[in-house]
Order: sequence, then C-alpha cells, then structure tokens
Amino acid sequence: MSVQVQASAAVKGTPWQIRRQGDGEAILILHGADGAHGWASIQAELAAHGQALLPSHPGFDGSPRPAWLDCVSDLANGYLELIENQGWGRVHLVGYGLGGWIAAEMAIRHSGALASLSLIAPQGIYVPDVVTVDVFLRTDEQLLRDTFHDPALAQAIWDQPRSPEADEVAIRNKEVTARLTWQPRGYDLDLRKWLHRIAAPTQIVWGADDRILPVAYAEAWREAIPDARVVTLEACGHAPHLEQPARLGQALSSFLEQARSVA
Repeated sequence: MSVQVQASAAVKGTPWQIRRQGDGEAILILHGADGAHGWASIQAELAAHGQALLPSHPGFDGSPRPAWLDCVSDLANGYLELIENQGWGRVHLVGYGLGGWIAAEMAIRHSGALASLSLIAPQGIYVPDVVTVDVFLRTDEQLLRDTFHDPALAQAIWDQPRSPEADEVAIRNKEVTARLTWQPRGYDLDLRKWLHRIAAPTQIVWGADDRILPVAYAEAWREAIPDARVVTLEACGHAPHLEQPARLGQALSSFLEQARSVA
C-alpha cells in the first residue's frame, strides 16, 4: 500500500505536507517534537483500518514557521480547521508527545470532531513531585539515551550517519518546539482543568520505563479524562513508535476497532 504525499494550502494560506496511506475513515497521526520521521510502520499498521494521515506540523520538518504560530493552541485550532476544510468527518486522532498535547487541546475544544483519541506519552500537564527530564538542558546524545529503555537501541541510533540537511531540520524542529513550549517547560497549567470536557473514547499509552515523562503521568491523564483507559508497554521508554512499534500498533488498532464497535 503506497504512501501519497500532498501539500495543500488548507489553513490560513499555509501549506501542510500530509502523507496519506489507505482508504476509509480518517486516522490522523500527530507527531512529536522530533518531526514525522519514524512513524512509517505505525502509519502502515493503521492504514489497514482506514485512511492514515500523517502531517508535518507547520514549522516542522523543514517547512517555514507561519506567522500565526505562537503556541500549542494555535496548532490545535489549525488542525481542527484542517479537518473541517478537508472534509474528513470525525477522525480517529493519535497524538504523541507534543502531538499528544495538540490532540488534547483539540479534544477539549471540539470532541465532536473525534471518533476516538489515543494519547501516547503526551506533554501538556504538570504532575507535582514526579521528576522529569528537561529536554532543553540535555545534549543530543544525553536526550537520545534518556529516550530509550534499551541502551543498545539508543547507541545504534546514535551511530547512524546523519546528513547536514537532516541536522538542519532537527535544529529547526527544536527551535519551533522551544517557541511553543519553553515557558513553562512542556505544559500549560490551564490544560488539565479542562480535560474533563473530552467526550471521545480515550486511550493513554505509556512506556513503563519512560524517563522523560515517567509513567506516573499516565495515571494523572486517566484521572482527568472521563472513562479513559491506560495501556502500559513494558521494556519501553519515551518513544514507543521506535522501541516497541509492533506492540504500539496493536494497541492503537485494537482501540480503534473497539471505538468503532460502540459508536
């Protein structure tokens, strides 16, 4: 099943690069701060259940940052407008890290736009007395090693050759992420108090050995979102799509089909 890449000026004149795979109901995948790379296997898994859509957020993956993009809620509003403009109907929404934060902001604004919601180690809330990693104070190598449960996998990724172009994209992604999440670091104090508004079936997926955002955060999200369920992946750090892609894909696919069965 081939992947099609489309760029369309869908929101405020901004071109959004969208990778499409499969047919049927829209399944919208929102990537984290490191961009859309690394999601091919998850997109392929979800494409067996519908039209899997993997956009790059405006300002990420080499695209220019639009003048209207100043905060995470701007992206949430932009994606809601994108869904409407593209005629996707109610989407199954999957968000990881920064993308999970965006997804949660979308859900509290308009749960009616969502058929289901899967949050994978999302940013966006603060849990007192749980020690997290300040990603802006770590070197690239330190952050990579913090991300994975398996040190051999972290080493293998670190040893991969990187092109100057890829390094430039990574730097730009970090710059835009800093603009969106710098202060306070990685959360919005107003988000948690409105999570009760989420009415879509919700699944929260977390790596049991996540050091960036420890698994205690999963329970905080579950408590805040009505009827949310938590799936914990053993032997997994902060990047389940890279460390446990098969198990993550199965968790997402199973939840999607369950949400359809009760719709």
